[in-house]
Amino acid sequence: MKTIWIITKRELNSFFDSLIAFIMIVLFLGFSGFFTWISGADIFMVGQASLRSFFSIAYWTLFFFIPALTMRLIAEEKKSGTIEMLLTKAVTDRQVILGKFLATLILIIIALCFTLPYVITVAKLGNLDFGETICGYLALILMSAAYTSIGLFSSSMTNNQIVAFLSALFIGLFFHIIFEVVAGGMKGILGQVTNSLSVSVHFESLARGVVDSKDLIYFGSIIFSGLFFAEVSLSKRNAFNQ
Repeated sequence: MKTIWIITKRELNSFFDSLIAFIMIVLFLGFSGFFTWISGADIFMVGQASLRSFFSIAYWTLFFFIPALTMRLIAEEKKSGTIEMLLTKAVTDRQVILGKFLATLILIIIALCFTLPYVITVAKLGNLDFGETICGYLALILMSAAYTSIGLFSSSMTNNQIVAFLSALFIGLFFHIIFEVVAGGMKGILGQVTNSLSVSVHFESLARGVVDSKDLIYFGSIIFSGLFFAEVSLSKRNAFNQ
């Protein structure tokens, strides 16, 4: 665990040293703030003390931001050759993957923490449902963790950051949009199964304030699968180089 945390701190420092963290936080707050408070579907137009509008825009903003954060994590190190140096320091593939995963997730959580004034402001405007709000943040964190694992897998397959970015977006599109659209044209069990693969179904369930084990298992499965395949991809490359 100590090694994983060392890698996590290393990646977090690299995010802030390269200004990626600051740019991501500023852009995220800019987009979420505009659509939460200013746009035509903002909190004031909704007329309820709810952060649903924020969760809806964050759902899409993070979908595009996360591949941009993860595209460099392994691809850049493979291109520069530093991944070989890292893996010769008694560090396992799993520790590298988990360390980079935690660093990205912590950065996203930090960005979400900067939106806590939204909660305070809305709570003063009306009777805010704190249970629903907490579940909404939980949904964003779980979704972010799922897409981070997918992004890591995409980054582990190439040394080109653009390819890693586009691959993560392509895979993510299936979970974000395509499964739900395809399920709409299906009937019976097949339609239900396809619909259950959609992130939006489970995200909306949690954002409504309902913590269902099916939603937790769904996100947990994506996270585990993404990290597992990222580790396999990295280990195969290392075995090939040896």
